[in-house]
Amino acid sequence: MGHIDNHWQHSMSRRKALLGLAGMIAGSPLLRAQADPHPLKDHTRILGIDEMRTAFDFEPVFRGNVLLRWVNRTAHGDASEFTLRRNRQVFEWADVIPGRPVDPKSVNPATEVLGLKLDYPILVAPTGGQGEVHPDGEVGMRIGAAEAKTPMIVANRTTVPKKAIASAASGPLWSQFYPVRNVEVSRDVLENFQALGCRAVVVTVDSQAPRYPRSIHGRNLGGVPRSPAGAGGGGQQNAAGTQRSGRFRRRRGRSNNPYRISDGRLWYTWQYLDDIRPFIRVPMLVKGIMTAEDAELCVQHGMEGIIVSNHGGRSLDYNASTLEVLPEIVAAVRGRIPVLVDGGFRRGSDVLKALALGANAVCLGRAPRWALGAFGAAGVHRVLEIIQAELVLAMAAAGRSTLASVDHTLVRTDFP
Repeated sequence: MGHIDNHWQHSMSRRKALLGLAGMIAGSPLLRAQADPHPLKDHTRILGIDEMRTAFDFEPVFRGNVLLRWVNRTAHGDASEFTLRRNRQVFEWADVIPGRPVDPKSVNPATEVLGLKLDYPILVAPTGGQGEVHPDGEVGMRIGAAEAKTPMIVANRTTVPKKAIASAASGPLWSQFYPVRNVEVSRDVLENFQALGCRAVVVTVDSQAPRYPRSIHGRNLGGVPRSPAGAGGGGQQNAAGTQRSGRFRRRRGRSNNPYRISDGRLWYTWQYLDDIRPFIRVPMLVKGIMTAEDAELCVQHGMEGIIVSNHGGRSLDYNASTLEVLPEIVAAVRGRIPVLVDGGFRRGSDVLKALALGANAVCLGRAPRWALGAFGAAGVHRVLEIIQAELVLAMAAAGRSTLASVDHTLVRTDFP
């Protein structure tokens, strides 16, 4: 056999060449066709709900169940994601000081916030579009939280009617509210929330910046993503809680500025809070406080509580973490109103650190969302039980049997 014939016989066929090219294109990072940022590399199978040991165990199951576009919406933060990372990194800068251990059975973490009796100083934070991660959406979150005896703050925009969420389980509900320029429209929305039995209104002001402008969202979400009609309870809700039939739609706000920032943002004022205050017959909290100055102003303007929050690292890049600024805010408030906090909390020891630094309660956002996407209502129940148990064990190891005995001497901080 000649050299040419031998080369032809052992060379790649056109079919193999085309298959190789197709494989290279399919796996190209530019297409993100094989994107799997957190594979289940440590397990040969997907773990069941009874095998969940920490909140972090729920995340890979969540990622395996949920479309990548919605995983990214949950997982990512603003721009470089410095704030997102800092919210978790800060817990490495706060050490729990062990004390004389007490029997975990003697630990009582019960408390009361604004007349709301809590078995544990934990609430479920408002996160929008829960129907994107599980068909039961906010109803599943409500049921799971209620089974864990944990109050839920219902997000401003939901994927099922707020009436269905309120009636899905017993127990108290709070409601989030995003400011609306028109005061009369604001009044209608707020009265609707209260008619459904919400026992507190959380006015969110920590998303002044553009919505999560990190470029990955534009690539992976394909602009304005859509889900099948009826998914997550039959359509997204508007601010007033009425159903929007058909597909989920993210409204693009008007933009009269060269930066393409929606005119629905960057306008919030203290005067607006004063204007809507008469419409709210329940406690009114402001979510998004990150400075002692704003905390003092909240007290002066008659707010009944504040939530220290940077919107989970989704509002402003290179912002401080919430745990870092918590002590100065607590000092400014001086016990006049309760101070809650969210941002990166995943463990019971995380919760304990915030309580030691003066928080009255902690709000959990991503962890219950992971659990909802992983196992539905049962997952929410399970993850809250895990974090509650971790808190009890951490208090027992630190020698603190009640929340009244938890103070700043329990932690040693080394914030930059």
